[in-house]
Amino acid sequence: MDITTRFAPSPTGFLHIGGARTALFNFLFAQRFAGKYLLRIEDTDRERSTKAATEAILNGLEWLGLSGQEETVFQHKNIKRHQDIAQILLDNGSAYHCYCTPEELQQMRYKALKEGRKNLYDGSWRDRSPSDAPSDISPVVRLKTELTGKTSINDLVQGLVTVDNEIIDDFILLRADGSPTYMHSVVVDDHDMQVSHVIRGDDHLNNAFRQIQLYKAMGWEIPVFAHMPLIHGQDGTKLSKRHGAIGVESYRDLGYLPDALCNYLLRLGWSHGDDEIISREDALKWFDFDKVGQSASRFDISKLDNINSIYIKNLDDDYLIKLLMKELEKHPNLIINSTTIQRIKAGIKGLKTRVKTIKELAEISTFYMAKTPLQLDQKARDILNEDAIKIINGLRESLKGLENWSELAVEAAIKLYAEKYNLKLANVALPLRVALTGTTKSPSIFEVASVLGWDEVDLRIESVCRK
Repeated sequence: MDITTRFAPSPTGFLHIGGARTALFNFLFAQRFAGKYLLRIEDTDRERSTKAATEAILNGLEWLGLSGQEETVFQHKNIKRHQDIAQILLDNGSAYHCYCTPEELQQMRYKALKEGRKNLYDGSWRDRSPSDAPSDISPVVRLKTELTGKTSINDLVQGLVTVDNEIIDDFILLRADGSPTYMHSVVVDDHDMQVSHVIRGDDHLNNAFRQIQLYKAMGWEIPVFAHMPLIHGQDGTKLSKRHGAIGVESYRDLGYLPDALCNYLLRLGWSHGDDEIISREDALKWFDFDKVGQSASRFDISKLDNINSIYIKNLDDDYLIKLLMKELEKHPNLIINSTTIQRIKAGIKGLKTRVKTIKELAEISTFYMAKTPLQLDQKARDILNEDAIKIINGLRESLKGLENWSELAVEAAIKLYAEKYNLKLANVALPLRVALTGTTKSPSIFEVASVLGWDEVDLRIESVCRK
């Protein structure tokens, strides 16, 4: 079988975490078996679909490396095709016009509620003569579904699932204004795009039983289905913004790496032994649906942070610096020149081990590019009391003649100074850290001093001592 998958988001909002995972699973499955992965924007709802949402989805997928392998299909351009298929079904007796008024449909809903059963269309126009049609009602087009028997799906995730056809009502294909419904257009487009495997969330499982009725009515090959459990919040409830469920583009802006996010999403519902860090290359070799669980996954931002920190640590330094510089350029009042960039290059190994995101990396890197005198936070100012000033001013004099400015040499000189004056190393290192970075937290102060160089160290110590 030639494998073709598709990701088909609706552009009525951002590309959320669940959608990104669906795209990833479609991509991996198609690539694993040398198939095609396609993208379709389901924008037939023209009122709710927006250009901004479409762009956000396309940009998010591109950032994740999950753009379709062929030109993106925009569903609204296929409306004429959807209408033509509905007409074929009308012509061969597989569909019919329904003239029910809103009041009649409401009465059906009320009756179902009163009798404690599922609300289903009662088929009142299924076999009724067109001559009975009222002249003042624009009809919808409904599919004639099977009234008896069962419909089964051998789902790649859910296993064999069967429902009685009597609970599948004659659903609408075309609305009264001639526009196609989701249930209709998705089947037509999947058929036309030769989609072999429909991979999506299990909230669409009930839709699949209806859609199969349409496949059968047209005599089309039914695709293989894989309905994945949804992603919940850490507390087990529906995923929402309070759980960290923001658009994919927001994770990019917060400083997460696309490969790290894909790694995390892959592990939400799929596993390969005890492996936590899984490269895209390994994912393409290993992914299949036999390792996808049937239970809902729980989104945990702390686990994403941990995975992202590992990817940052292992990222090529030159590439990491490019990402970092883009972020640093957003910070006001920084000195960005060859000297400060060289400091970043020299200090990147110490910086990248301390952060979870690129944004955090930028925030703790600013002192390498800051103007002197530094802007000290309140905690830092509190540390620079009279005694601390005296200590680092003395250290300044001690370091003045140091010829070797390597990290080890700087460390040895500072420790020697502390021993000479019977000082605890912390009582020297902490005020020095404040003087050189403006904060109480940084990479090793010996490393920082070495990266800054004597001239800048001297300038920064002198600037806080004269205040």
